[in-house]
Amino acid sequence: MKIQIINGPNLNLLGKREPSVYGNTSFTDYFLVLKQRFPQIEFSYFQSNKEGELIDKIQEVGFDFDGIILNAGAYTHTSIAIADAIAAVKTPVVEVHISNVHKRESFRHHSFLSTNCKGVILGFGLDSYRLAVESFLS
Repeated sequence: MKIQIINGPNLNLLGKREPSVYGNTSFTDYFLVLKQRFPQIEFSYFQSNKEGELIDKIQEVGFDFDGIILNAGAYTHTSIAIADAIAAVKTPVVEVHISNVHKRESFRHHSFLSTNCKGVILGFGLDSYRLAVESFLS
């Protein structure tokens, strides 16, 4: 099984950025934990702060991978283009968020992506990614 994890803007700063919201662990460190926990899965990881690069990655892997785990960051609330990219590929996408976006600012309550995703997992910290992986295994 091949799973692509795609992180959007500012997620390269995990472990440093607003630790009270996002925790103290970098995604690089958490990615190692995921790989150890699920040795049967071939993981790939990509992060970009640029919307077009996220779209390019979705299109690149969206016909060959078994799943995409996508945390589009703030683009979740603004990007019809990313939503269209998800709709255009056959690989199922699980939208994840580290924080519970519904407990935050009102502009974070709407996702343009959710309707094109297999599911949405949010509010469980970095474990949201683990839960997304498990959704592909069941």
